[in-house]
Amino acid sequence: MKTILFAASECLPFLKTGGLADVVGSLPKELDRQYFDCRVIMPLYTCIPAKWQEKMTYVTSFYMDFNWGSCYVGIKTCQYEGVTYYFIDNLDYFSGDKPYLGMPQDLGRFGFFCKAVLSALPSLNFRPDVIHCHDWQTGLIPVYLHDAFQANEFYRGIRTVMTIHNLKFQGVWDIPTFKNVTGLSDYYFVPDKLEYKKDASMMKGGLVYADAITTVSRTYAEEIKTAFYGEGLDGLMCARSHDLRGIVNGIDYDAFNPDTDAHIRYHYNVDNFRRNKVKNKLDLQRELGLEADAKKMLIGIVSRLTDQKGFDLIDCVMDEMCGDNVQFVILGTGEERYENMFRHFDWKYHGRVSAQIYYNEALAHRIYAASDAFLMPSRFEPCGLSQLMSLRYGCLPIVRETGGLKDTVEPYNEFEGTGTGFSFTNYNAHEMMNTVRYAERIYYDRKREWNKMIERAMRADFSWHASALQYQAMYDWLIG
Repeated sequence: MKTILFAASECLPFLKTGGLADVVGSLPKELDRQYFDCRVIMPLYTCIPAKWQEKMTYVTSFYMDFNWGSCYVGIKTCQYEGVTYYFIDNLDYFSGDKPYLGMPQDLGRFGFFCKAVLSALPSLNFRPDVIHCHDWQTGLIPVYLHDAFQANEFYRGIRTVMTIHNLKFQGVWDIPTFKNVTGLSDYYFVPDKLEYKKDASMMKGGLVYADAITTVSRTYAEEIKTAFYGEGLDGLMCARSHDLRGIVNGIDYDAFNPDTDAHIRYHYNVDNFRRNKVKNKLDLQRELGLEADAKKMLIGIVSRLTDQKGFDLIDCVMDEMCGDNVQFVILGTGEERYENMFRHFDWKYHGRVSAQIYYNEALAHRIYAASDAFLMPSRFEPCGLSQLMSLRYGCLPIVRETGGLKDTVEPYNEFEGTGTGFSFTNYNAHEMMNTVRYAERIYYDRKREWNKMIERAMRADFSWHASALQYQAMYDWLIG
């Protein structure tokens, strides 16, 4: 039996702020339990809902040197869907109403977590063959493992994997504070180790010292070797290219299933979507104050409203697109300027645009089920989950060819009768609008082709099973 420990700052169902939680919550369940014992460790934030904290049981506690003091480390555990979860408890570091506080508080919070993960292993009587570290919050685990922990034979031979979920976020702070909080020596604060643009980066530490590096799509693994996408680490990514691989994320096909989804009123599948999907559209149009018209093309957007997602492109041409025979429904929160932009378009084109500036999981499912197309013109997208969900619901994605969007959405080819959506290449507002209008033409003038595309989209398999096989192959390669 090969043993794997996932270390992450969030995980479904306990706490979620983004796609990281989906990955850490879904992947361990998909690994072959006949060969892999995969467990998960995360912080015990006080903001984890009480219903989950009540299921946890105390395991042990001890004290650990960190940040010039002796710190309490408690460990709790629970079982969920056959997976063992551990939680690192310390009220000084993990109290508050949210998991991320911003630097420099997060340097202490997650520096403590990284050291506590390693320190806890002997107490848990669990020595993993591989520690799989997810994103910058766990970047110091490979560094600490390389450092003082090597003096203990228990830790020698443990391998590490660093997964980049989004290279833009790295946990960067000034070197004197970084050194003081983490207790790492001057040896680590040089350009070929943790130093990053005169500061220090937790993510870079993990990428330098991990035995293998993955990111969440094949295209993004290539993109981050370039200056445009590499966020200052493109040289390191090129240097470690032989250790870097891209494995696309999946989604939970039980949670996202239009045939059984409790959040939608009219269930449908690939055989009966022509009859039942449109009923969800009419339902949503009435609910959100859009003109109820089964034949009018409805374009959905479910997203964080940030620069990364390409909303400046939409801002440029929204007035022109709203002149077409289409409707838009937007769900999400984020940067104030984009929230206000969509509120403005809702006011200006009421009946054709509905902006829901909040987040609600049930409404997100209803938008996927109701919409004909899903617009996702990202500036960059390491993997993206929304386009996978929209494919599952027969809501055809319109995406920019970047990262995971390029890997998962096959552009429509009217001559070969192939494709599962529409895509454009350059980060350009009019190129995006032309692609939207091309999708409109197919929707209105070639409905039979549109429906065939929906069939292909709904039959595409982006469940976790295929991704899990690739992770298993990587673990086998690491462990030998």
